[in-house]
Amino acid sequence: MDAIRKHASRLREQVARQQQAVLKQFGAGGIGGSDNLVTDEAELVQHQKLEKLYISTRAGKHYQRDIVRGVEGYIVIGSKQVEVGTKLSEDSRKYGAENTCTNGSTLSRASLSYGRARAQMEKELGTLLKALGTQVAEPLRAMVMGAPLEDARHLAQRYDRVRQEAEAQAIEVSRRQAKVRETPGNSVDVMKLEASEAKLQDLKSNMGILGKEAAAAMAAVEAQQQRLTLQRLIAMVEAERTYHQRILQILDQLEGEMVSERQRIEAPPSPIVDNSMPPPPPYEEVNGIYASHTHNGLSDGMSYFLGEAMFTYQAVSDVELSLSIGDYVVVRKVANNGWAEGECKGKAGWFPFGYIERRERVLASKVAEVF
Repeated sequence: MDAIRKHASRLREQVARQQQAVLKQFGAGGIGGSDNLVTDEAELVQHQKLEKLYISTRAGKHYQRDIVRGVEGYIVIGSKQVEVGTKLSEDSRKYGAENTCTNGSTLSRASLSYGRARAQMEKELGTLLKALGTQVAEPLRAMVMGAPLEDARHLAQRYDRVRQEAEAQAIEVSRRQAKVRETPGNSVDVMKLEASEAKLQDLKSNMGILGKEAAAAMAAVEAQQQRLTLQRLIAMVEAERTYHQRILQILDQLEGEMVSERQRIEAPPSPIVDNSMPPPPPYEEVNGIYASHTHNGLSDGMSYFLGEAMFTYQAVSDVELSLSIGDYVVVRKVANNGWAEGECKGKAGWFPFGYIERRERVLASKVAEVF
């Protein structure tokens, strides 16, 4: 046990001396006032730059990989959505084509419109997914797995190994320097010290060359990572923007078609004009005042009032007045045969009385439109 404890104590002392030697050589000028055995200021700056480049390119690689994974996941989910949406489109168009409803075909037309729009939207989504795959995921994946990044990282790793060897050799040189000082004049120890120092110089030279090569390669990879990743992000944004704009156009058109069908269902039925209803009475303008003649001796002497057109009426003769929904009319006469006479937008004539509704209160702006 005593022998083991003594051996352990000697090992601890040896390790402590080596640690002190390393601290001194990285500190104030190395052992015995000699030059730093491993690093100088320029090499230290290069080493720090290489470490930053390694961290930067590693983070860039991980971000590129995250984008690829996210896009691939979006493509998988989107492909399933295309499948479901396509099935819905087919079902809608099938219903529209085979509808047996006895109460009109409004829903059939709406379902056909929806089916077509749904198919267009799924086609647009498929185009987006293809663009994300070819323009975003594939280029980034190629760079993540590409040779330039791996070659640069291998150079950095070789540089790190040589640097570690140089640090170990510096400890060896420090140990031999201490031994030469303890036993001056020993030629064997001097020769071994000179060989150790020569090996250290070779390692430092190789370390400097590898450091420059690795830093240049890593800097090139970093620049390429930044440029390519930004380009792919822009391509992804542009593809999604185009997709959403196209979807908005499809939905706007679909909404217009379906609202039109809804209005057709909800609109009150147009008044039925009796084909046997006699034509409107003739009238003539005398000094700017319209005078109506009786038809079959029937006329109505109602006072003037305002009416709002609830339906569109297209005049079929010169004595009739065309109306559009929402027009306001000054009604001057109402005949017993279903016709009314009035003025709208500077024109006068006869129109079916059932096409308007009487209004007690009207905005002044609306009244101005009558004349």
